[in-house]
Amino acid sequence: MTTPQDLLIVALNVPSSRDVGQGDLSLALAGAELLDLVDAGVLALDDDLLVPGAERSTGDRLLDEAGASLVRQPPYETIEDWLWRRGRGLAQAYIGVLEEETPTGGARRHWLRRRRDPAATADSPSRRRANDRWAAHEPVLVGLADALGIEDASTTGSDKATAEPTVTVLAAVNDALTELEAVRQRRHIENEAFDNVWRAP
Repeated sequence: MTTPQDLLIVALNVPSSRDVGQGDLSLALAGAELLDLVDAGVLALDDDLLVPGAERSTGDRLLDEAGASLVRQPPYETIEDWLWRRGRGLAQAYIGVLEEETPTGGARRHWLRRRRDPAATADSPSRRRANDRWAAHEPVLVGLADALGIEDASTTGSDKATAEPTVTVLAAVNDALTELEAVRQRRHIENEAFDNVWRAP
């Protein structure tokens, strides 16, 4: 299991303070992949640049796919660019992997429904591992979930030191989520203005 998989399970099972769309989740999952790749020695951060390291297998198909997609020639990709590029449709990919373990039928297109679906909380090794990390208030998982408005009810673990790469990636994820929400708001305002033109006498 990987941090993105654990984050997906937490997102499906723990209430959020706001609506979490697939776009939000995809950006956070891309950030989770980065942190796992750093931990595996597949890449290192140079400020906000992703510097590829040794090409190695992590044992996870999607994470290996992420590592293989790294830009390996200077100028290297920024964290922000990675989040938007790699994050495109990423939630669907991880939901697909989860469905292979606990089939729920149709949830790939409507993942939010699974938050109210008993099948989303079906017991499985992956769910137990994610729950164990969440119960332990693991800083990386808690930080990524918090970016999605999913708050850890306990303050236990809040004093744990957080590694600099984690802080850097979490800041970039939060910035990307803020930008995504701003785009949504702008489109909403533009759509309302367009509708008002047609409603006008």
